[in-house]
Amino acid sequence: MTESRARIAILGASGYTGAELVRLLVRHPRVEIVALTADRKAGQSMADVFPQFAPLSLPVLTTIDEVDWTKVDLAFCALPHGTTQQVIKKVFEAAPHIRMVDLSADFRLRDPGAYEEWYGHPHQALELQQEAVYGIVELYRADIRKARLVANPGCYTTTAILPVVPLIEAGAIEPDHIVIDAKSGVTGAGRAAKENLLYTEVTDGMHAYGVGGHRHMAELDQEYSRSAGRSIVPSFTPHLIPMSRGIYATIYVKTGPGIGAEGVHRVLADFYKAEPFVHVLPLGQVPQSRFVKGSNMTFLGVVADRQPDRVIIISTLDNLVKGASGQAVQNMNLLLGFPETLGLEQVAMFP
Repeated sequence: MTESRARIAILGASGYTGAELVRLLVRHPRVEIVALTADRKAGQSMADVFPQFAPLSLPVLTTIDEVDWTKVDLAFCALPHGTTQQVIKKVFEAAPHIRMVDLSADFRLRDPGAYEEWYGHPHQALELQQEAVYGIVELYRADIRKARLVANPGCYTTTAILPVVPLIEAGAIEPDHIVIDAKSGVTGAGRAAKENLLYTEVTDGMHAYGVGGHRHMAELDQEYSRSAGRSIVPSFTPHLIPMSRGIYATIYVKTGPGIGAEGVHRVLADFYKAEPFVHVLPLGQVPQSRFVKGSNMTFLGVVADRQPDRVIIISTLDNLVKGASGQAVQNMNLLLGFPETLGLEQVAMFP
């Protein structure tokens, strides 16, 4: 007997995360893509926007208003920040049965005051914000399974939360001494045409941005503080580097007495020993971003600093996969009762 397929809609399919969702889902054995939206490109085929999909039979791009929600089981929302709140609110009003994975930042922050502070306006769907579950599977698996709305985390935050939260919860590090130096590929800035993302503006160099005030800090504050049981404010600086995809974070932590690098490594190796998408390298080994390119993996490396109470952690993932669309599919698998790894088993592309 053929297993039934879940009917999937992707809102915002013309962006990088939307295209990555299509790439992952077209070979997923338990789903069928029934709707793809892209308001400015409505009426075009997916192959018109992303030629790599030319051999595939996919729905024509439409506006969101044209979607028949009675024929959708789960939707991915890959729309810009600030626009998603009203869209999802309307979808749930029309079809309360639908389950939603939102890839924007609109539902990631639990505190409405924090959202207004970081995004400059009051939240427009407070009742939905309160029910949304933060979608890092390795930390919130049980809650995600029962959710209707999952807030897919940011790429920088996933990279920095996965290695640090288990250490805070284990009391292995001092939470007030966390420094995160992170680099992102250019796809992290989206597909819209921007002068500062032109080839000549990005190649042959790197630069920091959002220094002292990047919005992903709010997610780090939220998750670190939750783990510590008190307010934690880490230092975080993002950088843009000339590669298409990937996040590479160097994280500096101060350990508790007698813990050191071996203790930090032991905590992480034990915490993630059964996780399919987080791999802790042997103590002293350092991952490269190319180790995870195109995959849903996160690689973690732990190295002793020269000071005995200081440890350096390297965390790397593909910002479009585990940092966005791959993690969203991982969340979808949980929401729909599928094996968590289904459709995400691909190994990294190297070279």
